[in-house]
Order: sequence, then C-alpha cells, then structure tokens
Amino acid sequence: MSGLQTEFDFFLPKGFVDEQGQLHRAGTMRLATARDELDPLRDPRVRDADDPFLTILVLSRVVTRLGTVGQITPREIENLFAADLAYLQDVYGAINFGNTEEIAAVIDDASSRATGARVATSHHSEPTSADVVSATEPDGDAQIAEDAAADDHQQDPEFVVSRRTRVQEVGRRQG
Repeated sequence: MSGLQTEFDFFLPKGFVDEQGQLHRAGTMRLATARDELDPLRDPRVRDADDPFLTILVLSRVVTRLGTVGQITPREIENLFAADLAYLQDVYGAINFGNTEEIAAVIDDASSRATGARVATSHHSEPTSADVVSATEPDGDAQIAEDAAADDHQQDPEFVVSRRTRVQEVGRRQG
C-alpha cells in the first residue's frame, strides 16, 4: 500500500443544518480525480468554467462525509453557509494542490478555532454524537454565534491573503 493519503477530515466553521434541524460540522473530503473536475463541465446547468455552480458540483463529488448525512449531493453543498463553502474550497485547494504544511494550516486552523482541539487528518473516522448537535437547541445556537464571533475576531490577515490566493489559483487551474 502506498503512503499517499487520499482522505482528509475537516471541521466546518459554522456547520450544515439538515432538514431535521441537526447541525453537522465534522466531515471528510477525498482527493479529486480528473473526472471529478471534468464531468461537472458537461452538466447542462454549468454555462462555462467560471460558473459558480461548478464549485458546488465538484465539492458534492469529493465530500464523502458530513456528520451523519447519508449522501452528499449538490443540494447539501448549496445549503452550506458561505463561510463553510469558502472553507471547503480552501480544503479542496490545499489537499489537491498544496503541500503538507498548507494542508495542515487549512484543516487545523478552522478545527482549532471551532473546537479548541486539533482534528486528526490521518484517518477516516465514523461519525459520533459529537459530530451532530441540534441546531434548534439554545446551546447549539449560542455555540454557533460564539464560533462565528471567534472566527471574525481571530482571523489572521496573513491566512486570509493566503486563502484568497489559493482560491484564485484553483479557479485558474479549473478554467
């Protein structure tokens, strides 16, 4: 077996709220294949390589787990908060085009800010009750607000510039 890591755990800054009101933050993304990037270009909903929907389709193919959500489709990705979509774009760029340090920086940054602890990136783990909380419970709402405030106040300007550069670079490579 090769030493190539093909799946990476992540932790969304805000979280995906499903139809039952459950909040899902922990997930897994796999490395993209050429087909993952080419097939969405053939989708009739995609006008050209700059169409924002292309990102939705690609991410729905490579995100393999999101809390306890059974299957990740474009609908789940479309319903992410903007901060989570941006984060997943960063993860995608880092794991597919970055080096080990860039991968660790993107994955560990959101993980440590959101949970105060590092999320392991070296294995795929089964979802636990810690991956899912009720978004309708008062404590769940308070935690989301606290996480959002922490994200706003602890954002490192150097990280923001680096993230924008990676997103632009990924866009150019896809175009």
